[in-house]
Amino acid sequence: MHEFELINNYFSKIAKKNKYALNLNDDVFFDKKKGVVISVDTYNIGTHFYDFKSPDLVIKKILRSSISDLICKGVKPKFYFISGSGNKKTFTKNNLYKISKSLKSEQNKFNINLCGGDTTFSSKLSFTITSMGYSNKIIYRNKAKLNDDIYVTGNLGDSYLGLRLLKNKANIKKKDKLFFINKYYKPDLPLNLTQYLSKFANSSIDVSDGLIDDLSKLINRQNLSFHLFEKKIPISKKLDNFIKNQKLNKINLISNGDDYQVLFTAGVNNARIIQNASNITGIKITKIGKIISGKDRSLIFGQKDKQIQAKSKGYIHRF
Repeated sequence: MHEFELINNYFSKIAKKNKYALNLNDDVFFDKKKGVVISVDTYNIGTHFYDFKSPDLVIKKILRSSISDLICKGVKPKFYFISGSGNKKTFTKNNLYKISKSLKSEQNKFNINLCGGDTTFSSKLSFTITSMGYSNKIIYRNKAKLNDDIYVTGNLGDSYLGLRLLKNKANIKKKDKLFFINKYYKPDLPLNLTQYLSKFANSSIDVSDGLIDDLSKLINRQNLSFHLFEKKIPISKKLDNFIKNQKLNKINLISNGDDYQVLFTAGVNNARIIQNASNITGIKITKIGKIISGKDRSLIFGQKDKQIQAKSKGYIHRF
């Protein structure tokens, strides 16, 4: 069962009367009247992070990926709660010290505060983070409009290559290896874009499971499709060099997730406003495609504008 089948079949009906739950389709709880936005995420070892050899880096990754749910809604995260399940092998004094030190660093970086949580004994390591912010407005999913342009912040693909390097499934020079592994553990979140996003975005989501899969989620309850242009999808110079040297397909390296960039749609008349926001914040924002009628198929166009297929559309939770 796909995760959305699970939600729709067993939980959507019992949340139907709760308008703040947003039909369990938007990754956040939003009470407009009280101006409260909340997101909850669980991270399991082996699924959401590779191992626990660097607990200081793992905790950075899961905290950043959690607050990105708020950032892509145009909301600055303010508070977080963290619950951990582990044992004496994973929750050693040394590991707990490293986790505490990293959380303090992340709090200073993103101006957020720890408010509580829980700890339990378990043979399998996992963390759950609840993040919270205040706003009377968010950018929803499923609000894209026909002929909207599709945009994404930052670069895609660096994190995935970092994961492959951690698994020893790619070869690269040592200097560049550290760059990609750092991108895996410490994604660059476009925090400062939150104050501008609602001025031009019609719909938004963070790129967590993969560009293609997350774009499909963005319009999953609308009669819309998309055109994506591979050559426009932004990547770092280091990843571009790696792709050229290894003679790889770009689309297969940028659609696997863990990027935590903001993917959004906006009307064609907002191009100048978006560019101004990019200039002011220093955040790269790139137009990568178009929203089209649902009567037509979603397509990806390659370097020579020929239709191409991606081997992976992203990570899918199956039960």
